[in-house]
Amino acid sequence: MRQRLLIFFVVHAMIAVALTFVAFADDQPANRPIQEEVWALPITLPTIAYVVRPVGDGPFPLVVMNHGVSLNQKERSFFPLVEFRDAAMWFARRGYMVVAPTGAGYGAAALDEPGRGLYSLFYSKVGNCKNPNFRDAGLAVALIDKWIIDYMADQKLIVPEKAVVVGQSAGGWAAIALASQNLPGVQAIIAFAAGRGGRVDGKPNNNCAPDRLVAATGEFGRAARVPMLWIYIENDTFFGPALSKRMHEAYTASGGSAEYHLLPPFGSDGHFLIDSPEAIPLWAPLVAAFLDNHE
Repeated sequence: MRQRLLIFFVVHAMIAVALTFVAFADDQPANRPIQEEVWALPITLPTIAYVVRPVGDGPFPLVVMNHGVSLNQKERSFFPLVEFRDAAMWFARRGYMVVAPTGAGYGAAALDEPGRGLYSLFYSKVGNCKNPNFRDAGLAVALIDKWIIDYMADQKLIVPEKAVVVGQSAGGWAAIALASQNLPGVQAIIAFAAGRGGRVDGKPNNNCAPDRLVAATGEFGRAARVPMLWIYIENDTFFGPALSKRMHEAYTASGGSAEYHLLPPFGSDGHFLIDSPEAIPLWAPLVAAFLDNHE
């Protein structure tokens, strides 16, 4: 397993050299050149990350982008290195250095061979649906975000105390968890279709334990003081409007600060809004206005 992981990091480090290039676009927030790279981050849990940033030496304000999860080991093995490239490039053209880590237990690190006693480091598990641990699952990924922010700050690559965390689905849930930590370097957090335990057994609008999810959201809200933007979509089959509104009510009633927006239906399942370049005109005005107020 160690040999496979070593090969994984060496290969991706080589890809970083090959992938780096400059991209231009006239229909984005700013007509600035950006460059894309793949980095191997030597944090406590070594992590491969897609990095896109403005051309130049910086330092730049930081955006950390969390992807969602898959409970299927094969799907984790073939998980894309960049799940929302166009969204990441939108933030980069706004002037941010964007770091989108590949979650623990994904790609080559998704090795699961229980028969041989080999298990991947997979932070997505919430336990049995009868007694799910939504809280710790969110905080585990939030900890990786903290390590990334600390590393980038230590390397003098980012503007101090100018970090924004963005997450989708389980990555958005991790962003809500991170808000409860009130890290001094994080100035704002954006969550797209955030939540855990959605679509049990593949059934639409069949949450693992909705009451527990709402309760955990309220628990995070009691401690959180970081401004948040929550974006949900009417035809989200993981976290539909009724559930997302309950989560928002629990979060704000507990003291958390979160601006909530419910967008009209998008595609066959609005849960994957952020993955689509066609969706950028829908969410970009909301995100831009939010960032303008908190940069």
